[in-house]
Amino acid sequence: MLTLLKTLLLTSSHARLRYLSAWTIFALIIIVGSIPGARADAGEVASGVVLHSCAYAVLTFLVFTGGNGTSGQRAVKAVLTIAAMGALDELIQTFLPYRHGAVHDWLVDTTAALVTASLMWMLWSTRKVPV
Repeated sequence: MLTLLKTLLLTSSHARLRYLSAWTIFALIIIVGSIPGARADAGEVASGVVLHSCAYAVLTFLVFTGGNGTSGQRAVKAVLTIAAMGALDELIQTFLPYRHGAVHDWLVDTTAALVTASLMWMLWSTRKVPV
């Protein structure tokens, strides 16, 4: 089971799938977040900070492990990609009458990306990752 998880989540053989999965999940975040009342329902489960942190941390992991280059390059690309995704998410919300874009949410998204990418960089640099 552990070998299967390593193969799916860390090897280069599934990197493209992970990268495309990040964009698919991001699209779902945008679509579900655009449904009237969906954000309020999700808010009953967890706060906005928790939801944003978890969602964008997962996206960062997928972009980092789905990318290429050195661990440092992957980390920078992941943070920049997630920062752009978060900004786009907040921009789209400004066009919805029942939502509002917030710089605070974008900062949470970007912080989650920085923390996750930093952890991934440290682990990727110190551990032998199967190729």
